[in-house]
Amino acid sequence: MTTIASRLQAVRGRIADAARRNGRNPDDITLLAVSKTWPAEAVREAAAAGQRCFGENYVQEALTKISALADPGLAWHFIGPLQSNKSAEVAGAFQWLHSLDRLKLAQRLSRQRPATLPPLDVCLQLNISGEASKSGIAPAALDDLAEQVASLPGLRLRGLMGVPEPSADEALLRRRFASLREALEALNARGFALDTLSMGMSHDLDAAIAEGATIVRVGTAIFGERGYPRR
Repeated sequence: MTTIASRLQAVRGRIADAARRNGRNPDDITLLAVSKTWPAEAVREAAAAGQRCFGENYVQEALTKISALADPGLAWHFIGPLQSNKSAEVAGAFQWLHSLDRLKLAQRLSRQRPATLPPLDVCLQLNISGEASKSGIAPAALDDLAEQVASLPGLRLRGLMGVPEPSADEALLRRRFASLREALEALNARGFALDTLSMGMSHDLDAAIAEGATIVRVGTAIFGERGYPRR
């Protein structure tokens, strides 16, 4: 068994254990392997071990990998901040966008999504920590943006994404993740039918699963520590 395959197995076990501890079905939680900065060969290795969903932050890097792998069985999720001038590439090549945070970007993606493809699944990124340095919309702006995005053709609003501040305090992490879950529940109480909470990474996925995560975004625990290139 390769290193990536063994790490994937360990992460899947961790997800299953966290789910069972909290009375949840492990099958209700999707593992998104965050492959940013890793080459196509690493993604191919993970795919050979049964991984199907991959998360990317950099458009050009991701397009190179998508082209190199050319595997229709893989699902590509864009999870980083998206510049408007890169929206057409994401609209054409990805199945998911987790980091939608403004109406103008949503409108561009709606226009640019090819009619031959299913709607682009999107999550609204909510700033759950209140940090000025964090991407995402303020909670007070969520209702209006959700209404507007849900009405756009070519997009399908699936849920919310959030990234708490790094912390070793599990109680704090649980509160942050709970706030995202409560925001989704409030939208559904208003008539939405959202089913996705994209939250939790290598260091905090247990707390995220305890609070209802349906997608966990895991990179380091699968691929190892990253060496970030200059961009």
